[in-house]
Amino acid sequence: MSGREPVGVIGVGYVGLVTAACLAELGHPVVCRDIVPERVAALQRGEVPIHEPGVPELLARNADRLTFTLDMEDVFREARIAIVCVDTPPTPSGDADLSRVESVIDALPATAEGAILVMKSTVPVGTGRRIRAELDARGREDVGYVSNPEFLREGSAVADFREPDRVVVGGDRPDDVERVARLYQDLGAPVLTTDVASAEMVKLASNAFLATKISFINEIANVCERVGADVEEVARGMGLDKRIGQSFLRPGIGYGGSCFPKDVTALKQMAGNTGYSFQLLASVIEVNELQKRRVIGKLEDHLGPLRGRRIALLGLAFKPHTDDMREASSIVLAARLLAEGASVCAFDPVAMERAQGVLPAGVELCGSLAEAIADADAAVIVTEWPEFRAVLDPAVRAAMRQPLLVDGRNLLDPAEAVAAGFAYVPIGRAERDPDRELHSA
Repeated sequence: MSGREPVGVIGVGYVGLVTAACLAELGHPVVCRDIVPERVAALQRGEVPIHEPGVPELLARNADRLTFTLDMEDVFREARIAIVCVDTPPTPSGDADLSRVESVIDALPATAEGAILVMKSTVPVGTGRRIRAELDARGREDVGYVSNPEFLREGSAVADFREPDRVVVGGDRPDDVERVARLYQDLGAPVLTTDVASAEMVKLASNAFLATKISFINEIANVCERVGADVEEVARGMGLDKRIGQSFLRPGIGYGGSCFPKDVTALKQMAGNTGYSFQLLASVIEVNELQKRRVIGKLEDHLGPLRGRRIALLGLAFKPHTDDMREASSIVLAARLLAEGASVCAFDPVAMERAQGVLPAGVELCGSLAEAIADADAAVIVTEWPEFRAVLDPAVRAAMRQPLLVDGRNLLDPAEAVAAGFAYVPIGRAERDPDRELHSA
């Protein structure tokens, strides 16, 4: 067994499983606890229940350091650091649902004496203070509490763990903070040690700011379309300013996923609960929702009424290199297209199974790009999977009823799309249409 400190991970979804795998790679024995028997059983068999590049390899390479269990007692038999990675989904009001966090506190066994609870789940500011009070009220003053927010991006989570921009550790007991910070010492990243409330706010504020950048560049893209500017060139010029930077200046059809929508709404709601109206975030949310629907207008501009039209959605996951369908733009697009009377066919390289449970009834799920695009009046690139560059294949174009391609992520080179025979409709750039007779087809 390694000389590294044993660690417990409570909750092995996206964040928990990546965290466990990466800590095991650093040499820590890791005990992972989850409440879903099927998930635990799959992991015990060596099966990986999520799609995340690099995770299967890490799990296989460190199988001797990883234990998966349903029993909370198992976590604390040796581990004195327990990292909480449970879901905190939004409630209908926009507040975070902390029921799973509360269940962890309720399930703490007597053997957790002297342990440190490390909150990696995203929680509202003030959660740590309430948990501390609850632990003390239960006579668990011996249990420490530290906030250690995660900044992992789905699709690149392993790399993000290994090469973080910073590690944030917030706590009221210096020894606990130092001990948790030591878990990451081999990563060579800057470590910010602070109080619990500030650490909680760092996570929410970071995601809200990035979401704001996305909504801002989408607004700029919409203006570019009206004044004849190219948003890709505009974003490049903006990004060269060190104060702005290049990241998150990619125009498209809105952000989704498990973090941005939830965290932006949670911060807005949390501010509202204190009596402060966070007007900027209200606009960020509104812009994002409207952006998802702008594709419908682009299709109608070229095709007229969409009733009876066959529309292919290329990509279903909220971003490439993941199968996560949470808050994916494809869900909104599919629902709106069906409401307009269109038929919808869809394909994603990895998210088809998860899509079945969340897409509206009536969407035809296809087994390949070729199948999705066959006889389509238009294709919409919803997720920027590299595989969708194959749409430029002459055989793919020839299979369509009409050569209309709406590039919702500006994945393709406009000149190449036109050369392939498409009427090309990007976001925030001039449309390229070699044949203006689509309306009459």
